[in-house]
Amino acid sequence: MVDVAITGTGIFVPENKITNEELVEAFNAHVDQFNEEHKADIDAGRITAKQYSSAAFVEKASGIKSRNLVDVDGVMDLNRMMSKMPEGGHGTTEDPCLQAHMGIEAAKAALSQAGLDAGEIDQIVCSSAVMQRAFPAIGIEIQHHLGTKGSAFDMVMGCSSATYGIINAVNAIKSGIANRVLMINPEIFSTMVNYRDRDSHFIFGDVATAVVLERADLVKEGRESWLILDTMAETQYSNNIRSNYGPMTRLDDDSMLRDDMFFVQEGRKVFKELLPLVTDFITRQLKGMNFTVENLSRMWLHQANINMNMYAAKKLLGREPEAHEAPTVLDTFGNTAGAGSILSFHKNRDDLKSGDRGIICSFGAGYSIGSLIVEKQ
Repeated sequence: MVDVAITGTGIFVPENKITNEELVEAFNAHVDQFNEEHKADIDAGRITAKQYSSAAFVEKASGIKSRNLVDVDGVMDLNRMMSKMPEGGHGTTEDPCLQAHMGIEAAKAALSQAGLDAGEIDQIVCSSAVMQRAFPAIGIEIQHHLGTKGSAFDMVMGCSSATYGIINAVNAIKSGIANRVLMINPEIFSTMVNYRDRDSHFIFGDVATAVVLERADLVKEGRESWLILDTMAETQYSNNIRSNYGPMTRLDDDSMLRDDMFFVQEGRKVFKELLPLVTDFITRQLKGMNFTVENLSRMWLHQANINMNMYAAKKLLGREPEAHEAPTVLDTFGNTAGAGSILSFHKNRDDLKSGDRGIICSFGAGYSIGSLIVEKQ
Protein backbone atom coordinates (compact mmCIF):
# COMPACT_ATOMS: atom_id res chain seq x y z
CA MET A 1 0.00 0.00 0.00
CA VAL A 2 1.28 3.46 -0.93
CA ASP A 3 1.36 6.04 1.85
CA VAL A 4 1.30 9.78 1.13
CA ALA A 5 2.77 12.56 3.24
CA ILE A 6 2.68 16.34 3.32
CA THR A 7 6.27 17.57 3.39
CA GLY A 8 5.98 21.29 2.78
CA THR A 9 3.58 24.21 2.85
CA GLY A 10 4.04 27.77 1.68
CA ILE A 11 2.03 30.97 1.49
CA PHE A 12 2.06 34.22 -0.45
CA VAL A 13 0.25 37.28 0.89
CA PRO A 14 -0.42 40.32 -1.33
CA GLU A 15 1.16 43.48 0.05
CA ASN A 16 -2.08 45.51 0.00
CA LYS A 17 -3.53 45.42 3.52
CA ILE A 18 -6.79 47.05 4.52
CA THR A 19 -8.24 47.33 8.02
CA ASN A 20 -11.87 47.24 9.08
CA GLU A 21 -11.72 50.96 9.79
CA GLU A 22 -10.49 51.77 6.28
CA LEU A 23 -13.00 49.47 4.61
CA VAL A 24 -15.89 50.85 6.66
CA GLU A 25 -14.87 54.43 5.89
CA ALA A 26 -15.23 53.73 2.17
CA PHE A 27 -18.51 51.87 2.64
CA ASN A 28 -20.06 54.62 4.77
CA ALA A 29 -19.05 57.23 2.19
CA HIS A 30 -20.92 55.11 -0.37
CA VAL A 31 -23.96 55.05 1.96
CA ASP A 32 -23.96 58.85 2.13
CA GLN A 33 -23.66 59.10 -1.64
CA PHE A 34 -26.39 56.52 -2.30
CA ASN A 35 -28.85 58.00 0.18
CA GLU A 36 -28.32 61.52 -1.19
CA GLU A 37 -28.74 60.41 -4.82
CA HIS A 38 -31.93 58.48 -3.99
CA LYS A 39 -33.35 60.86 -1.38
CA ALA A 40 -36.66 61.40 -3.19
CA ASP A 41 -37.32 57.66 -3.55
CA ILE A 42 -36.25 57.02 0.04
CA ASP A 43 -38.52 59.78 1.36
CA ALA A 44 -41.40 58.40 -0.71
CA GLY A 45 -40.81 54.90 0.65
CA ARG A 46 -40.03 53.44 -2.76
CA ILE A 47 -36.56 52.23 -1.73
CA THR A 48 -34.87 51.68 1.63
CA ALA A 49 -32.05 53.90 2.81
CA LYS A 50 -28.72 52.16 3.22
CA GLN A 51 -27.35 51.85 6.75
CA TYR A 52 -23.83 52.56 8.02
CA SER A 53 -21.43 49.83 8.99
CA SER A 54 -18.80 49.96 11.73
CA ALA A 55 -15.47 48.29 12.50
CA ALA A 56 -16.95 46.94 15.73
CA PHE A 57 -19.86 45.34 13.86
CA VAL A 58 -17.49 43.72 11.36
CA GLU A 59 -15.26 42.23 14.04
CA LYS A 60 -18.19 40.95 16.10
CA ALA A 61 -19.90 39.41 13.06
CA SER A 62 -16.81 37.77 11.61
CA GLY A 63 -13.77 37.90 13.89
CA ILE A 64 -11.92 39.80 11.14
CA LYS A 65 -9.80 42.89 11.86
CA SER A 66 -7.89 43.23 8.59
CA ARG A 67 -7.21 41.45 5.32
CA ASN A 68 -4.91 41.66 2.30
CA LEU A 69 -6.30 42.23 -1.18
CA VAL A 70 -4.90 41.97 -4.69
CA ASP A 71 -5.94 45.60 -5.08
CA VAL A 72 -7.02 48.22 -2.54
CA ASP A 73 -7.17 51.42 -4.62
CA GLY A 74 -10.12 50.25 -6.72
CA VAL A 75 -11.99 49.02 -3.66
CA MET A 76 -11.55 52.38 -1.91
CA ASP A 77 -12.54 54.40 -5.01
CA LEU A 78 -16.07 55.62 -4.30
CA ASN A 79 -16.91 55.66 -8.02
CA ARG A 80 -15.69 52.10 -8.54
CA MET A 81 -15.66 50.01 -5.34
CA MET A 82 -14.16 46.92 -6.92
CA SER A 83 -10.64 45.68 -7.59
CA LYS A 84 -8.60 46.99 -10.48
CA MET A 85 -6.47 44.68 -12.59
CA PRO A 86 -2.83 45.43 -11.69
CA GLU A 87 -0.54 46.47 -14.52
CA GLY A 88 0.54 43.36 -16.40
CA GLY A 89 -2.02 41.30 -14.49
CA HIS A 90 -3.02 39.22 -17.50
CA GLY A 91 0.56 38.05 -17.95
CA THR A 92 2.53 37.04 -21.04
CA THR A 93 4.52 34.01 -22.11
CA GLU A 94 7.49 35.49 -20.24
CA ASP A 95 5.66 36.91 -17.20
CA PRO A 96 2.99 35.10 -15.18
CA CYS A 97 -0.51 36.49 -14.74
CA LEU A 98 -1.60 37.79 -11.34
CA GLN A 99 -3.03 34.51 -10.03
CA ALA A 100 -0.15 32.42 -11.39
CA HIS A 101 2.36 34.79 -9.78
CA MET A 102 0.69 34.33 -6.40
CA GLY A 103 0.71 30.57 -6.80
CA ILE A 104 4.33 30.47 -7.93
CA GLU A 105 5.54 32.38 -4.88
CA ALA A 106 3.62 30.11 -2.49
CA ALA A 107 4.91 27.06 -4.37
CA LYS A 108 8.54 28.18 -4.05
CA ALA A 109 8.14 28.46 -0.28
CA ALA A 110 6.53 25.01 -0.05
CA LEU A 111 9.25 23.41 -2.20
CA SER A 112 11.94 25.00 -0.06
CA GLN A 113 10.36 23.60 3.10
CA ALA A 114 10.19 20.14 1.51
CA GLY A 115 13.80 20.36 0.28
CA LEU A 116 12.77 19.75 -3.32
CA ASP A 117 13.48 21.30 -6.69
CA ALA A 118 10.61 22.06 -9.04
CA GLY A 119 11.92 19.42 -11.45
CA GLU A 120 11.16 16.72 -8.88
CA ILE A 121 7.41 17.45 -9.02
CA ASP A 122 5.36 15.21 -11.34
CA GLN A 123 2.03 17.02 -11.23
CA ILE A 124 0.48 20.37 -10.30
CA VAL A 125 -3.09 20.65 -9.07
CA CYS A 126 -4.14 24.31 -9.11
CA SER A 127 -7.36 24.50 -7.14
CA SER A 128 -9.15 27.73 -6.26
CA ALA A 129 -12.61 29.11 -5.53
CA VAL A 130 -12.19 31.56 -8.41
CA MET A 131 -10.02 31.29 -11.52
CA GLN A 132 -8.71 34.38 -13.26
CA ARG A 133 -9.62 32.90 -16.65
CA ALA A 134 -10.98 29.74 -18.22
CA PHE A 135 -7.98 28.85 -20.40
CA PRO A 136 -5.14 28.18 -20.70
CA ALA A 137 -5.19 26.61 -17.23
CA ILE A 138 -3.51 28.65 -14.50
CA GLY A 139 -1.88 25.41 -13.33
CA ILE A 140 -0.21 24.93 -16.71
CA GLU A 141 1.05 28.51 -16.62
CA ILE A 142 2.52 27.86 -13.17
CA GLN A 143 4.09 24.65 -14.45
CA HIS A 144 5.66 26.62 -17.32
CA HIS A 145 7.26 29.20 -15.04
CA LEU A 146 8.25 26.82 -12.23
CA GLY A 147 9.68 24.10 -14.46
CA THR A 148 7.85 21.09 -13.04
CA LYS A 149 7.45 17.81 -14.94
CA GLY A 150 4.41 15.86 -16.03
CA SER A 151 0.96 17.42 -16.02
CA ALA A 152 -0.91 20.34 -14.51
CA PHE A 153 -4.59 21.19 -14.32
CA ASP A 154 -7.12 23.51 -12.67
CA MET A 155 -9.96 22.75 -10.27
CA VAL A 156 -12.75 24.94 -8.89
CA MET A 157 -14.53 23.73 -5.75
CA GLY A 158 -15.49 26.88 -3.89
CA CYS A 159 -14.17 27.09 -0.34
CA SER A 160 -13.30 23.37 -0.40
CA SER A 161 -10.88 23.88 -3.29
CA ALA A 162 -7.63 23.25 -1.38
CA THR A 163 -8.77 20.10 0.41
CA TYR A 164 -10.31 18.70 -2.77
CA GLY A 165 -7.07 19.56 -4.57
CA ILE A 166 -5.09 17.65 -1.94
CA ILE A 167 -7.44 14.67 -2.17
CA ASN A 168 -6.86 14.57 -5.94
CA ALA A 169 -3.11 14.75 -5.33
CA VAL A 170 -3.27 11.89 -2.83
CA ASN A 171 -5.22 9.76 -5.31
CA ALA A 172 -2.70 10.52 -8.07
CA ILE A 173 0.16 9.31 -5.88
CA LYS A 174 -1.68 6.24 -4.61
CA SER A 175 -2.61 5.23 -8.17
CA GLY A 176 0.95 5.62 -9.43
CA ILE A 177 0.26 8.59 -11.71
CA ALA A 178 2.79 10.70 -9.78
CA ASN A 179 5.33 10.37 -6.99
CA ARG A 180 5.26 14.01 -5.94
CA VAL A 181 2.42 16.50 -6.43
CA LEU A 182 2.23 20.22 -5.78
CA MET A 183 -1.23 21.47 -4.80
CA ILE A 184 -1.45 25.22 -5.34
CA ASN A 185 -4.38 27.29 -4.09
CA PRO A 186 -4.16 30.95 -5.22
CA GLU A 187 -7.27 32.69 -3.91
CA ILE A 188 -8.38 36.03 -5.41
CA PHE A 189 -11.91 36.00 -4.07
CA SER A 190 -11.95 39.71 -3.25
CA THR A 191 -12.51 40.23 -6.98
CA MET A 192 -15.99 38.68 -6.52
CA VAL A 193 -17.02 40.85 -3.56
CA ASN A 194 -19.75 43.49 -3.72
CA TYR A 195 -18.14 46.29 -1.69
CA ARG A 196 -21.48 48.15 -1.73
CA ASP A 197 -23.14 45.39 0.33
CA ARG A 198 -23.12 45.90 4.12
CA ASP A 199 -23.41 42.18 4.90
CA SER A 200 -20.50 40.94 2.79
CA HIS A 201 -18.12 43.80 1.94
CA PHE A 202 -15.74 42.88 4.77
CA ILE A 203 -15.57 39.09 4.51
CA PHE A 204 -12.84 38.08 2.08
CA GLY A 205 -9.08 38.45 1.85
CA ASP A 206 -6.64 37.17 -0.76
CA VAL A 207 -3.75 34.75 -0.25
CA ALA A 208 -2.08 31.82 -2.00
CA THR A 209 -1.19 28.56 -0.31
CA ALA A 210 0.79 25.60 -1.62
CA VAL A 211 1.24 22.05 -0.34
CA VAL A 212 3.85 19.48 -1.38
CA LEU A 213 2.69 15.87 -1.24
CA GLU A 214 5.06 12.92 -1.68
CA ARG A 215 5.04 9.17 -1.67
CA ALA A 216 6.00 8.60 1.95
CA ASP A 217 8.98 6.36 1.19
CA LEU A 218 10.54 9.14 -0.91
CA VAL A 219 10.54 11.81 1.81
CA LYS A 220 14.04 13.21 2.20
CA GLU A 221 15.79 12.51 5.48
CA GLY A 222 15.43 15.17 8.14
CA ARG A 223 12.35 16.78 6.58
CA GLU A 224 9.16 17.40 8.50
CA SER A 225 6.36 15.19 7.23
CA TRP A 226 2.71 14.60 7.99
CA LEU A 227 1.35 11.20 7.02
CA ILE A 228 -2.14 11.39 5.54
CA LEU A 229 -4.15 8.75 7.39
CA ASP A 230 -7.48 9.33 5.69
CA THR A 231 -9.31 11.57 3.23
CA MET A 232 -13.02 12.12 2.80
CA ALA A 233 -15.23 14.34 0.64
CA GLU A 234 -18.96 14.93 0.24
CA THR A 235 -21.23 17.32 -1.63
CA GLN A 236 -24.87 18.29 -1.30
CA TYR A 237 -26.39 20.87 -3.63
CA SER A 238 -27.36 24.23 -2.17
CA ASN A 239 -28.11 27.58 -3.77
CA ASN A 240 -27.34 29.56 -0.60
CA ILE A 241 -23.81 30.59 -1.68
CA ARG A 242 -23.77 31.68 -5.28
CA SER A 243 -22.52 33.96 -8.04
CA ASN A 244 -23.93 34.01 -11.57
CA TYR A 245 -20.78 35.59 -12.98
CA GLY A 246 -19.12 33.47 -15.62
CA PRO A 247 -18.54 32.95 -19.35
CA MET A 248 -22.19 33.72 -20.15
CA THR A 249 -22.12 37.11 -18.41
CA ARG A 250 -21.39 38.77 -21.77
CA LEU A 251 -24.66 37.36 -23.10
CA ASP A 252 -26.70 38.73 -20.22
CA ASP A 253 -27.66 42.37 -20.87
CA ASP A 254 -26.97 44.99 -18.16
CA SER A 255 -25.27 42.45 -15.91
CA MET A 256 -22.04 44.24 -15.04
CA LEU A 257 -23.03 45.61 -11.62
CA ARG A 258 -26.06 43.44 -10.92
CA ASP A 259 -25.97 41.99 -7.40
CA ASP A 260 -26.07 38.35 -8.51
CA MET A 261 -22.81 38.81 -10.44
CA PHE A 262 -21.00 39.19 -7.12
CA PHE A 263 -20.67 36.80 -4.19
CA VAL A 264 -24.16 36.31 -2.74
CA GLN A 265 -24.84 34.38 0.46
CA GLU A 266 -27.84 33.53 2.59
CA GLY A 267 -25.71 33.66 5.72
CA ARG A 268 -28.25 32.50 8.29
CA LYS A 269 -29.33 29.57 6.12
CA VAL A 270 -25.69 28.57 5.55
CA PHE A 271 -25.00 28.62 9.29
CA LYS A 272 -28.13 26.60 10.06
CA GLU A 273 -27.77 24.05 7.26
CA LEU A 274 -24.06 23.60 6.59
CA LEU A 275 -22.60 23.37 10.09
CA PRO A 276 -24.64 20.29 11.11
CA LEU A 277 -23.47 18.64 7.88
CA VAL A 278 -19.85 19.47 8.74
CA THR A 279 -19.93 18.20 12.32
CA ASP A 280 -21.75 15.02 11.28
CA PHE A 281 -19.24 14.55 8.44
CA ILE A 282 -16.23 14.84 10.77
CA THR A 283 -17.82 12.56 13.36
CA ARG A 284 -18.44 9.90 10.70
CA GLN A 285 -14.91 10.21 9.35
CA LEU A 286 -13.42 9.75 12.81
CA LYS A 287 -15.74 6.83 13.57
CA GLY A 288 -14.70 5.15 10.34
CA MET A 289 -11.11 5.17 11.61
CA ASN A 290 -12.10 4.08 15.13
CA PHE A 291 -11.08 7.54 16.33
CA THR A 292 -12.84 10.08 18.48
CA VAL A 293 -12.21 13.80 18.60
CA GLU A 294 -10.00 13.15 21.64
CA ASN A 295 -7.53 11.45 19.27
CA LEU A 296 -6.94 14.82 17.59
CA SER A 297 -4.45 17.35 18.92
CA ARG A 298 -5.68 20.03 16.54
CA MET A 299 -8.48 20.97 14.17
CA TRP A 300 -7.46 23.19 11.28
CA LEU A 301 -10.92 24.24 10.14
CA HIS A 302 -12.09 26.36 7.24
CA GLN A 303 -11.67 30.02 8.19
CA ALA A 304 -15.08 31.32 7.18
CA ASN A 305 -16.29 33.10 10.27
CA ILE A 306 -15.25 33.01 13.93
CA ASN A 307 -18.76 32.08 15.05
CA MET A 308 -18.95 29.18 12.58
CA ASN A 309 -15.53 27.89 13.63
CA MET A 310 -16.30 28.03 17.33
CA TYR A 311 -19.72 26.43 16.85
CA ALA A 312 -18.23 23.50 14.94
CA ALA A 313 -15.37 23.03 17.38
CA LYS A 314 -17.68 23.22 20.42
CA LYS A 315 -20.12 20.76 18.87
CA LEU A 316 -17.34 18.26 18.16
CA LEU A 317 -15.58 18.64 21.51
CA GLY A 318 -18.71 18.89 23.63
CA ARG A 319 -17.28 21.96 25.34
CA GLU A 320 -15.77 25.35 24.61
CA PRO A 321 -12.56 24.85 22.59
CA GLU A 322 -9.25 26.19 23.79
CA ALA A 323 -7.49 28.51 21.34
CA HIS A 324 -4.84 25.96 20.37
CA GLU A 325 -7.38 23.21 19.65
CA ALA A 326 -9.06 25.02 16.75
CA PRO A 327 -6.75 27.93 15.84
CA THR A 328 -8.01 30.78 13.70
CA VAL A 329 -6.23 33.16 11.36
CA LEU A 330 -9.35 35.16 10.53
CA ASP A 331 -8.35 38.25 12.45
CA THR A 332 -5.43 39.16 10.16
CA PHE A 333 -6.31 37.35 6.91
CA GLY A 334 -10.11 37.36 6.72
CA ASN A 335 -11.98 34.58 4.96
CA THR A 336 -9.50 33.40 2.32
CA ALA A 337 -11.93 30.98 0.64
CA GLY A 338 -10.26 27.61 -0.05
CA ALA A 339 -6.98 28.67 1.53
CA GLY A 340 -8.22 29.09 5.10
CA SER A 341 -7.66 25.61 6.55
CA ILE A 342 -4.26 25.27 4.85
CA LEU A 343 -3.26 28.73 6.06
CA SER A 344 -4.20 27.69 9.59
CA PHE A 345 -2.21 24.44 9.23
CA HIS A 346 0.79 26.36 7.91
CA LYS A 347 0.72 28.84 10.79
CA ASN A 348 -0.27 26.57 13.69
CA ARG A 349 1.61 23.25 13.73
CA ASP A 350 5.18 23.90 14.89
CA ASP A 351 4.41 23.03 18.52
CA LEU A 352 3.08 19.56 17.73
CA LYS A 353 5.25 16.46 18.21
CA SER A 354 5.68 13.12 16.49
CA GLY A 355 2.52 11.03 16.78
CA ASP A 356 0.19 14.01 17.16
CA ARG A 357 -2.82 13.93 14.87
CA GLY A 358 -5.06 16.58 13.44
CA ILE A 359 -7.78 17.20 10.91
CA ILE A 360 -7.66 19.70 8.03
CA CYS A 361 -11.24 20.40 6.97
CA SER A 362 -12.84 22.93 4.67
CA PHE A 363 -16.43 23.49 3.60
CA GLY A 364 -18.44 25.92 1.55
CA ALA A 365 -20.43 26.56 -1.60
CA GLY A 366 -22.04 23.54 -3.07
CA TYR A 367 -22.41 22.53 -0.26
CA SER A 368 -19.02 20.82 -0.34
CA ILE A 369 -16.94 19.37 2.50
CA GLY A 370 -13.42 17.97 2.23
CA SER A 371 -11.03 16.81 4.92
CA LEU A 372 -7.90 14.85 5.67
CA ILE A 373 -6.64 13.37 8.91
CA VAL A 374 -2.88 13.73 9.32
CA GLU A 375 -0.24 12.49 11.75
CA LYS A 376 3.12 14.11 12.39
CA GLN A 377 6.03 11.74 11.73
